[in-house]
Amino acid sequence: MLFDMDGTLIDSEKLWDVALQELAQTYGGTLSDAARRAIIGTSMDASMRILHDDLGQPERDPEASAAWINARILELFRTGLRWRPGALALLKAVRAAGIPTALVTSSGRPLVDIALDTLGRDSFDAVVCGDEVDAAKPHPEPYLTAARLLNVPIERCVAIEDSATGVASALAAGAAVLAVPAEVPLPATEGVHQVESLTAADLELLAALLGQRPA
Repeated sequence: MLFDMDGTLIDSEKLWDVALQELAQTYGGTLSDAARRAIIGTSMDASMRILHDDLGQPERDPEASAAWINARILELFRTGLRWRPGALALLKAVRAAGIPTALVTSSGRPLVDIALDTLGRDSFDAVVCGDEVDAAKPHPEPYLTAARLLNVPIERCVAIEDSATGVASALAAGAAVLAVPAEVPLPATEGVHQVESLTAADLELLAALLGQRPA
């Protein structure tokens, strides 16, 4: 099992909203809804470039903006993390069944280390962070790396994602994909099973997704 983090397991996108809008205000502007939607699921560097372009300030240094966001989001993560509906129950069921499990996130390691205080450090056999791979989602590398660390063929993995960027990454890697939209609706996509909430997901569904694949 390969779990995305933000918007999939934890309801953290609202915290990112706070940090991004605060940074935009610091720069004298307001982040548009379209730009905020475009940011979901992207790497930090790409997110900052989207924000700068949206504000009409493309000359700004993405590394400086990323440092500001990272510092603020660390503060917010320490006090504001909540589980997405059904996420904790599904993760517990997966672990109780002895299924190899990885966390695959675009967030950086310092942020993930704080989130693991909520998620549980023993909830995952492997953790792949956005700052620990050469190519971030939507590139397949994060999911391929996770499957390799679990020593499980990617074709026998189910990836759970909430964003179009994450879905694209998991599909490109070759995983079965379960999509659970959080902040942004996802279009129907061939090879992707979609549910409104992880309360509708269980071990039987995950097994069925793998069973639908060629052996």
